[in-house]
Amino acid sequence: MSYPESAPARRPAAALSAATVLLVMAVAALAYAVVSLVVLGGTVDAFRSAARDTSASPEQIDGVVALLRASAVLTAVVAVLSALLLAGLALGLLAGRNGVRVATWVVSGLGLFAACCSVVVVVGERAAPLRMGSGDQSLAELLGLVGDAYPSWWIPLNAGLSVAQALGYLVVASLLALPAANSWFGRHRSTAPTAPPVFPPAPPQPSSAPHTPPYPPR
Repeated sequence: MSYPESAPARRPAAALSAATVLLVMAVAALAYAVVSLVVLGGTVDAFRSAARDTSASPEQIDGVVALLRASAVLTAVVAVLSALLLAGLALGLLAGRNGVRVATWVVSGLGLFAACCSVVVVVGERAAPLRMGSGDQSLAELLGLVGDAYPSWWIPLNAGLSVAQALGYLVVASLLALPAANSWFGRHRSTAPTAPPVFPPAPPQPSSAPHTPPYPPR
């Protein structure tokens, strides 16, 4: 006897859209990691050229250059790890895993907070430059040259990406909270057919036919 297989629930547009947004954000994070490393060389050269006209010592200049390089490498590593995390969450959402949806909400909350903090830092640096005491005047001059050493489009790019990141996480969290997504993640199960239960064979029953004695020998 054949048993009908249950048809899998159709993936809603909300879950598909949320996974697509996460994948786009993952690709953008990888691109940002590459760009941050590409512009590092030109930024260091521009900074050294501008630092020659300050009162800073060569040791102070080398220290700021090392800070620039470490910051760029750390930023690239964080961007790559973020891309891998976002891609994994997207694949989990496409598979209909409710635990991944909860994890996506947590990551979206943290990412939204980090993006808002990044925007505040960028705006704060442009509105109120760093000020130090008279003894650290040369270091303050060097740190003031860091922003100008980057390409002119670098800071607007970072600000735009931070805003886009915040909006992306907000959109993903909202899509996963829609009723269609709730229904699909709640009832999603494996589509493999369920085998029928196996019962032990019934014990043989005594026959109700009358017993016929054997014929006597002749």
